Amino acid sequence: MKKLVFATNNSHKLTEVRQIIGDSYEVLSLSDIGCHEELPETHDTLEGNALEKARYVYEHYHYDCFADDTGLEVTALGGAPGVFSARYASLPEDLSADGANRWGAADDHDSEANMRKLLDALQRQADRSAQFRTVIALIQDGDEHLFEGIVKGKITTERHGAEGFGYDPIFLPDEHIVTFAEMSAEEKNHISHRGRATAKLVDFLTKND
Repeated sequence: MKKLVFATNNSHKLTEVRQIIGDSYEVLSLSDIGCHEELPETHDTLEGNALEKARYVYEHYHYDCFADDTGLEVTALGGAPGVFSARYASLPEDLSADGANRWGAADDHDSEANMRKLLDALQRQADRSAQFRTVIALIQDGDEHLFEGIVKGKITTERHGAEGFGYDPIFLPDEHIVTFAEMSAEEKNHISHRGRATAKLVDFLTKND
């Protein structure tokens, strides 16, 4: 079986992607290849961050690999938190701060704090529309490819459900009556931003094997 590194140690994301890819590839995590350092994410776009992480793994560990970056883009907030979604609660007011200062430490990821901040920001907003967007960057045999997945929906006024991770309890996808956090893994993977981007990745890999 061919090996492909997913540039993450996030167990939730790893499980989702392994379920979607199935038995076509053995998907390895960063820890599986002995990579324990924090990967650089210094760009202001999802595409830039995904490519930066994939290039780091390819150049330092010499594996075909893919990396993703995901953002929640809220209309009333001008597309925020966007590329800063994972560290939204700890985001400084001064967005001109450079790379590491802007992104903070790895333990700044706090889903509960992120949701609280977002719900507070939308308290007086009538428009609660938003979209999740995932970009996957694949490097295979030195060639780079990008795949995008988008799911549109809205931000709820309170949390619903205990499944998933991140903003899932407050994101209600269009044409559904339950949040991501109220769906099974299979249901979410079928319609999610990451699922759609990964499906494009799998289609590419299948056609080019």
